Amino acid sequence: MLSLKFSSKLSLLALFSFTTLSPALADESHPSSFAITGGGHHHGTHADGHAPIGVMGDHLHKKGEWMLSYRFMHMNMEGNQIGDNNVSPETIATTVPNRFFGAPMQPPTLRIVPTKMTMDMHMFGGMYAPSDNLTLMAMINYVEKEMDHLTFQGGMGTNRLGTFTTKSEGFGDLKLSGLYGLHNDGTTKIHLNAGFSVPTGSIKERAQILTPMGGRPVVRMPYAMQLGTGTWDLLPGITIQSRMGDLSYGAQYMARFHLGENSQDYSFGDKHELTAWVAYQWAPWISTSLRIAGSTQSEIDGIDANIVGPVQTADPGNYGGERVDLFGGVNLAFQDGALKGHRLAFEFGAPIYQDLNGPQMETDYMFTIGWQKAF
Repeated sequence: MLSLKFSSKLSLLALFSFTTLSPALADESHPSSFAITGGGHHHGTHADGHAPIGVMGDHLHKKGEWMLSYRFMHMNMEGNQIGDNNVSPETIATTVPNRFFGAPMQPPTLRIVPTKMTMDMHMFGGMYAPSDNLTLMAMINYVEKEMDHLTFQGGMGTNRLGTFTTKSEGFGDLKLSGLYGLHNDGTTKIHLNAGFSVPTGSIKERAQILTPMGGRPVVRMPYAMQLGTGTWDLLPGITIQSRMGDLSYGAQYMARFHLGENSQDYSFGDKHELTAWVAYQWAPWISTSLRIAGSTQSEIDGIDANIVGPVQTADPGNYGGERVDLFGGVNLAFQDGALKGHRLAFEFGAPIYQDLNGPQMETDYMFTIGWQKAF
């Protein structure tokens, strides 16, 4: 459930997103500038015909049209927060209770603290339109994760024993979606997003760790280092876009609902995301964008009996929270030559607000580079 504080922030973002678009819903004075004929394209390939590259499922295609895409996304996380306050590794190691205390070899506080995490995601997508009002989409991710840890010695105190790094790599969950057009008047378009996630990513990845007693066992990694959710998930949403001359803008709401528990007796918290953007087309081949995104996610429900340890990432309660990110982006659309019809895009973002169910690692920055080609 959304907290009252963050719910008001999302409400303000939603109000900005959709009321900003509302004048365009009644303004049909630019009938050919958007030139939407099912696919949401101009006459020819223009840079602002698509949303910023970090927005998925943003446009429909014309009947019979295909599109292939590749995105590379990098995320960097460093340092820890409890709520919206930064905390040091020493504070976590000496004051935060270990939920597994009482089990063999489990100290009373957390003695292993994550210090940095990176995630690289290669996203391969395909879209096909069986009609002007329906576009089908599939996406699979190849994920690489790496997390650095600091281990404190013994059951108390601030003596540092050493560091270690865990890694996981492989394909994540497969996403299958349909985009269904609700409105298209040549200036404004609205469509529904409806899909589901297939649990193809592993949830049993293992790695060697350094314990507070100096041991180096190989154990199942915590939830953050697994490659998938292990559950079938519903992915509903709605997208609206409009324009005034060379200025285009849009908003999208997306949710992820996990259907029951996975084979290891847990499920990730449901997630709600709302984003809004504005873009300016400087020339047919280039546009720049500014985007804001808010998200809220609840903690993990249930627990994997094989994920145990004096580290915050092993506790299902230390997941989820609320975040607002700000992004800047560039879209390029090649107009002629061998690359005619190809699109390249880049978007960089960083949080402007984080309130985490912690202790939990805070996000520093993220960027996405993408390629798209319709045919």
